[in-house]
Amino acid sequence: MEEQWLTWAKQLQAIAQAGLAYSKDVFDIERFKMIRNISLEILSRHTDMEVNKIKDLFANETGYPTPKVDVRAAVFHKEQILMVQEKSDGKWSLPGGWADIGYSPAEIAVKEVKEETGYDVKPIKLIAVFDKKCHPHPPSPYHVYKIMFLCELSGGNAKNSIETNDVQFFDKHQLPPLSIHRITKNQIELAFEHLKNAHAPIYFD
Repeated sequence: MEEQWLTWAKQLQAIAQAGLAYSKDVFDIERFKMIRNISLEILSRHTDMEVNKIKDLFANETGYPTPKVDVRAAVFHKEQILMVQEKSDGKWSLPGGWADIGYSPAEIAVKEVKEETGYDVKPIKLIAVFDKKCHPHPPSPYHVYKIMFLCELSGGNAKNSIETNDVQFFDKHQLPPLSIHRITKNQIELAFEHLKNAHAPIYFD
């Protein structure tokens, strides 16, 4: 579970964002700006990031606040799982990323695998809908739902992308260093469970 200070900071940011989107009263607008600044200050104190940088990443959205959606694909070949080495931190994750407008979750999984690995896949089963705050990821300013699909390899060839340095398949017991703000060991192990058991229940939260 995420630390309480992070939950409070994100809740304050959500309240401020909704208030700034819908409030008409100038005094209320100023109060919501103050609430947003408090949330930014909390994040800055606990993450060593500058307030202005956090504001650009965290407090630049408008409208009613909703969780972000991260889609990941678990693709297997000979009981090994497909992983990509991220350029941003040099560590490894399942192919995937933020959901794009106009695509279904399954379409995002197919698109991300193709872009990041060169492989063609077909989603065959929903493995899980994770709430990121319920898992041992590093602190994140966003409230994120992570959707994971079990996918079947159908073609293509391995290639790197603008976001990845390498593409490889790994054994369950020989996983590389993980990019843990994207994926955790337990989440990968859950994917292996669904590979072994077609009737495994969908995980949520």
